[in-house]
Amino acid sequence: MHSEWERGDYRVSTDPKRLDLDVIHGYLATSYWAPDITRGSVEKAIAHSISFGLYCLDHQIGFARVISDRATFAYLADVFVLESHRGRGLAQWMVECALAHPDLGGLRNWLLATRDAHELYRRCGYHPLTHPERWMQRRGVAYDRSSGGTPGADATRPA
Repeated sequence: MHSEWERGDYRVSTDPKRLDLDVIHGYLATSYWAPDITRGSVEKAIAHSISFGLYCLDHQIGFARVISDRATFAYLADVFVLESHRGRGLAQWMVECALAHPDLGGLRNWLLATRDAHELYRRCGYHPLTHPERWMQRRGVAYDRSSGGTPGADATRPA
């Protein structure tokens, strides 16, 4: 069962058959958070997420995806609206649709990472980590290679 929301000429849909991978991959591959991501990686990420396509008159103009166990935790990722449709509150609406998705209600924790859209996410109820000292991160081999590091070096580096 797929969810849909409408607002004038705009629609948000979770139907994966409607997603335009050319639009999604084209945007993500030039984004600051996923530069040079392969189309195969985008396809795999979508296959293992709940994806939200944003459409104007059946043309995809935005995207977001949620990685979740659908019981306690969700991570919001890859949120974008094409430049020509920005300034209309569509990114906030798309995030609100994700938060309202029937499989994601009542989750204890939602996380995301952003470099420059803090105000957008604040309006949707996000705030800085309550206890950042409790959180840790591990960069994988793909990240190490893309950043010029030695694969797995951080896993064996002394503290």
